[in-house]
This record gives sequence, structure tokens and C-alpha cells, in this order.
Amino acid sequence: MIFTLTDNERYQKALAFAADKHQGQLRKGGEPYIIHPIAVAGIIQAQGYGEDYIITALFHDLLEDTNATEAEILSYGGPAVLNAVKLLTKKDGYIMEEYVSGIRQNPIAFAVKGADRLHNLRSALYTEESFKRHYVLETLEWYMDFHREIPQAVIALAESMESPVVIPYQSVI
Repeated sequence: MIFTLTDNERYQKALAFAADKHQGQLRKGGEPYIIHPIAVAGIIQAQGYGEDYIITALFHDLLEDTNATEAEILSYGGPAVLNAVKLLTKKDGYIMEEYVSGIRQNPIAFAVKGADRLHNLRSALYTEESFKRHYVLETLEWYMDFHREIPQAVIALAESMESPVVIPYQSVI
């Protein structure tokens, strides 16, 4: 007899793995890093996406920021999750156009990147001015259509700056 994990059991194992791998890491605001992947997974879940999307959200920074291996991600998430996580991982010397293009071609990676960018925009309200400016400009150039709430989040971040970035009207409609 073959036993398979329920979605909840699979999620719990994935969450424990991600929490272990991010152990000791902190966000810019000082909170434990795992708060970010959990928040991204929450955005994905609220949009009605399934388990592969949610687990990809939990794992989206593992290859880039921890010692997690592709084999581990495959064992916890499966091939669809691994493929999406690999697309979401910025490698040394990456070219932004190629990075974004690869993400756009994978529905899981696209949804997770949108949720990731949205959470980061909301969290960036409490960062340094130079980081805010970079993040607004990068979002305007590459990510405005990744999630329906990104335009409003970009406006909020830009308005929080001492010297706000001028956002072209067509970027937010």
C-alpha cells in the first residue's frame, strides 16, 4: 500500500524545512526571516492557488539564501516546486531581462514572484531611502503586472519617501 501526504501534512513538513533552513536569519526590520516566506505563502493562499504554489512561496529564497539543496527541495516539494524555485533564484551574474523572462514563462514562479514583490514593497516602508528608491524603480521597470496590488503598493512606498519617485500614470492603470 502506498501512503501519500495530505496537503496539510505536506505543508507542515515544508514549513518546518523552510523554518529550519532560515533559522537565525533576520529581515531588515529585525524580525525572523521565515516571516517573509510565510507571508508570501499567505498571499498565494488568499489568491486561491494550490499546494505547489504555496510550497514554492515557502521555498522561494532557499537556494539563494540558505544551504538548502535542489535535492532537498525536490524531496519536499516535487519537480514543479523545484523548477519554480530555480527560476526564482538569482544566480551570480544574472541578467535581469532573462531572469524575469524565465519567471514569466512559469505560472507558479510568476504568481510567487508577484506575491514576493508585493510583500517586499509593503515591508520596505521601514527601510532606508536609497533602498526604497531602488525598489520602486526596479518594480516600475519589471514587476508592475505581476500582482494586481503591486501598483498601489508602489505608490504607497514612493509616497513614504522624502524625495518621492515620480510614477508615470500609465504605470499604475
